[in-house]
Amino acid sequence: MANTLRPYLAAVRSTLTAAMTLENFASQVVERHNKPEVEAAESIEMLLNPLVISRNENERVLIEPSINSIRLSIKIKQADDIERILCHMFTRFMTARAESFIVLRRKPVKGYDISFLVTNFHSETMLKHKLVDFIIQFMEDVDKEISEMKLSLNARARIVAESYLITFG
Repeated sequence: MANTLRPYLAAVRSTLTAAMTLENFASQVVERHNKPEVEAAESIEMLLNPLVISRNENERVLIEPSINSIRLSIKIKQADDIERILCHMFTRFMTARAESFIVLRRKPVKGYDISFLVTNFHSETMLKHKLVDFIIQFMEDVDKEISEMKLSLNARARIVAESYLITFG
């Protein structure tokens, strides 16, 4: 992990760990329903203050806690058009397989690239610190993966350009 990324991820880890105090709370509007309050937003008093942790203007995390759920939205670093396209393809690939990643949402929050939804049922059946570790590891790996895809794409483009120019040279 790069030294510049370490404080950013440490801030996300500590904030997410503090916000992961979820409890089973039934809906105040519909009897015998237990919807994630951060998604339903039926009771304003059940929502806590959202937090934005920003590394720069292009890389940030939005944590929206409520009494029984947390929605975590990530804006992935995209320095140029190639990274923007690769990020879009990667997030589309991941969200198409959202059932495999139990806490992944199919559609991200507007302005962010990918979102997770952790409910009280997730925190009861899974270890909280492992959930936090998964999200932090995901954030690390996405940056690495997009950088590797960009390097691979540039290498392939260089080989294609060389072979094309050899035929006319």
